[in-house]
Amino acid sequence: MKKYCYGICFLISVAINILFSIHLYVGDGPNQEISCRSSLTWSEKAAAEAEAVAAISCSGHGRAFLDGSISDGQPVCECYGCYSGTDCSELSPGCAADANSGDPIYLEPFWMQNAADTAVVISGWHRMSYEYADDPMMSPELDKYIRKLHSVAGNAITQDRYIVFGVGSSQLLSAAVYALSSQNSSSPSNVLASTPFYHLYKDQTRLFNSKNFVYRGDTNSWQTNNTDVIEFVTSPTNPGGELKKKSVTGGKTIHDHAYFWPQFTPIPGPSDHDLMIFSLSKLTGHAGTRFGYVVYAVLASSFFQLSSVRYILNIFLCTLIIYRWAIIKDKDVYDKVLNYIYLANAGISKDTQLRVLKVLKVAMKADGKPFFEFAYNQMSDRWNRLTSVFSKSTRFSIQPRHPLHCNFFHQTRQPSPAYAWVRCERQEDNDCAAVLKAGKIIGQSGSTFSAKDRYARLSLIKSQDDFELLMQRLTELVSLENHNIEIM
Repeated sequence: MKKYCYGICFLISVAINILFSIHLYVGDGPNQEISCRSSLTWSEKAAAEAEAVAAISCSGHGRAFLDGSISDGQPVCECYGCYSGTDCSELSPGCAADANSGDPIYLEPFWMQNAADTAVVISGWHRMSYEYADDPMMSPELDKYIRKLHSVAGNAITQDRYIVFGVGSSQLLSAAVYALSSQNSSSPSNVLASTPFYHLYKDQTRLFNSKNFVYRGDTNSWQTNNTDVIEFVTSPTNPGGELKKKSVTGGKTIHDHAYFWPQFTPIPGPSDHDLMIFSLSKLTGHAGTRFGYVVYAVLASSFFQLSSVRYILNIFLCTLIIYRWAIIKDKDVYDKVLNYIYLANAGISKDTQLRVLKVLKVAMKADGKPFFEFAYNQMSDRWNRLTSVFSKSTRFSIQPRHPLHCNFFHQTRQPSPAYAWVRCERQEDNDCAAVLKAGKIIGQSGSTFSAKDRYARLSLIKSQDDFELLMQRLTELVSLENHNIEIM
């Protein structure tokens, strides 16, 4: 009986192995065979290197990187502010809290939790060509996901719009001014923005020193009937975080929507303007990837004449060094754009576009709910703590926030801006940044944003270490105030 059972088991085992072999080597064709291989080949070493560097903890106060410095054959920890030592474990006593830059590291924990889905391992021969198969300069798949992203977030209309990629929003801002400016050097376009505004608007306009456009300052001080105006409309504002629906001057507009995402502001509805600029860095925190894009409506604006549309679009696209506009249906424009691209730098890095695609796919899982909830909770918590500290002060105040209904979260929520716009209330404190600096807090002065120096901007989107130190210094500053001890 035992021999009989053994024989049956052996036959069953042979049959199972035959079926498994057929499935493994025949299956559904080549793709099935590739997916069932039990081991990797050339990617193993790259993956092992990335895993080894990611495993270096740096005491949680820094990071090691594949392209960082090497010491004794090992990557060196790059420490966050106020931390030092080989493993970033040493906190510098009396260190000032740096709330100066808008470096969006606050989302780092989310991407660490999603390491597997956002990791990018590429071969040495990955997209060596200048062109994609279906598009010379821009990934059609990335274009599709960006449109899907705005549909999910509900913050912009992309239907019947052209999407243009750029090396960060900074490049796109200057390109947009150039594209909309007058071609008559004797009567240049007037570039304006409403105070307080992002200083790059003014700095870039002056730097390029074009005969076709000139920086004119604040919209409220502009008193002329000259209709040739290019106005930056920042919504939400930087700093301040206020939503703005329309321009002040009624001229040509560039809508800067770098912070128009659910973690920073309630989304009352999709933006539908002629030229809108968005930035990956403020959406996902990947500032180092340097990727921005424009949603551009060609025929929606009343200030465009049909005869000039092709010409303006030509200038705009050439400035961005991007191509995919055979849709213009003008062979001359097509040739000029293509020629300019090849004479310049042949577009945006293919490696960058791949990384952006991977990141966006994760950000949009489950219709973006996990990502935006995580980001909003981070910012909301920081604002709750910040508001609690400032509520105990009479010397300092921050911008008011007003709840709005958010179409993404389907409920009324408070804005949680990227920056605190601090006002020093005492008459003698006419340099708020200096007052904060004396309290070991580094911020940006109001004049940086063409406002009064009675104001200062504090960044709330840096690392958790930076934010914790900022809270500690603010608490100390307010505590001294309540004990009638002067800082200055």
